[in-house]
Amino acid sequence: MDPISDPPFEEAYKILLNKTQNKSNDSHHHDNKLAFVVEECELPMIDLSHLDNNEVMREKCKLEIARASQEWGFFQVINHGIPNDIFSRLKCEQEKVFKLPFDKKTKEDKFLQFSSGSYRWGTPSATCVGQLSWSEAFHIPLKDVLGTTTQSNTLRYTIEQFATIASNLAQTLADILAQQMGHESTFFKENCLPNTCYLRLNRYPPCPIASEIHGLMPHTDSDFLTILYQDQVGGLQLVKDKKWIAVKPNPSALIINIGDLFQAWSNGVYKSVEHRVVTNPRVERFSMAYFLCPSNETVIESCRKPSLYKKFSFEEYRQQVRNDVQNLGSKIGLPRFLLF
Repeated sequence: MDPISDPPFEEAYKILLNKTQNKSNDSHHHDNKLAFVVEECELPMIDLSHLDNNEVMREKCKLEIARASQEWGFFQVINHGIPNDIFSRLKCEQEKVFKLPFDKKTKEDKFLQFSSGSYRWGTPSATCVGQLSWSEAFHIPLKDVLGTTTQSNTLRYTIEQFATIASNLAQTLADILAQQMGHESTFFKENCLPNTCYLRLNRYPPCPIASEIHGLMPHTDSDFLTILYQDQVGGLQLVKDKKWIAVKPNPSALIINIGDLFQAWSNGVYKSVEHRVVTNPRVERFSMAYFLCPSNETVIESCRKPSLYKKFSFEEYRQQVRNDVQNLGSKIGLPRFLLF
């Protein structure tokens, strides 16, 4: 890849990287967060074609979805309804857009007709190496691409095709999770509209010091749920039983994970689990994620009492996250909203 397309990671992180280098030269320094042994696993696998089967199979499938959301906060789905050719076309367009010169990507509003600020790279607020992210992304409000009726802009057109099907899948899963809590709720259909959701295209360039820097630092997602498609390079890890677990890529599956808002809405029944991406010294990695989000005014309130969390609007939550990232270098998230 042409070097001018990569963000200037090494130049921007020079001071923090030098500090790390000095520490690693110190024979007494062994504090390497990424060096811990990580087990590889396959997430719970759920075949969504069973939702179109007889009642016994349908209910069994719904129960599996709820159980995985409680015990793991993550699961995989197959027979999800998104054709492989959409993934192939989106991956192709994704590679093309990330190969653009860096200065063009930073002017995404002019060249790609995305909202200003959609293109992101690194961690501007990082105060230590553990907070660095060796990645670049387009975090795209779906309102930017909805209504792309012609194929003149193939990236936008393909994103909309993917997002339309992903949106229906997200609503189906949200409804099932609500039903399993005893709620036949219209909440998600009324508040999580296509134009309030986001799609994120991620690229993780090869990192020369991959053992010390995250591709994406540990975090939870600030949404209801996330639908992730990843390539075969691997790198996604999550916390299970207080250990980091590496997720084995599966070319046929989408990964679903519960976000902070669903944990709050379910009163802690469904788990928003910390996860991260580790870098690779030789190979670049691509992924794309759909985020089921409500409007900023939507109030999130636990569906069971006594509530663990005080109620809050999505805008309040996002603002608290922004404040914490700016002031502390990382997100605190739901613990800020605990009542006890």
